[in-house]
Amino acid sequence: MGTGLKPDLLISHLDALNIELLEKHNLKAIIVDLDNTILPWTGKDIPPRIKQWFQSHKQAGIKFCIVSNNSSRRVSRLAEELGIPAISRAIKPRRKAFRRALLVLGTAPEHTAVVGDQIFTDVLGGNRMGLFTILVSPLDKDEFIGTKFVRKLERLILRRLKY
Repeated sequence: MGTGLKPDLLISHLDALNIELLEKHNLKAIIVDLDNTILPWTGKDIPPRIKQWFQSHKQAGIKFCIVSNNSSRRVSRLAEELGIPAISRAIKPRRKAFRRALLVLGTAPEHTAVVGDQIFTDVLGGNRMGLFTILVSPLDKDEFIGTKFVRKLERLILRRLKY
């Protein structure tokens, strides 16, 4: 499992994560970020290809839970659309929401991945819990002002990490 700010895996986008890769790492569940991972920060509709990706993975037995720092209204609506549980206002990288997600999923940390677009929330939080961490490229450059600042630090860190 990754440590600190280093993800276990880098992928270009969520639907690049295939079932074979999950099986290779013995992963049964995914804690997934919402904004700029499933859809753009200002996006309102989940793209059909992403809905299909979730559906095919669920049919293969993969469990999901959205863990987002965003508001409960937005998170609940999109989770309902995907037919998966969600935790909003997660205050990532704090452990509480990740612990709740593990309870909801009914899986152990060593069989659970966290997928998100931010090192300081998704990767750090997942690594603190012993989860398999997967960093995706953000879907859009349109982001919360605080996130834009953090992205500069992330770029520095990514340049120093060795893969």
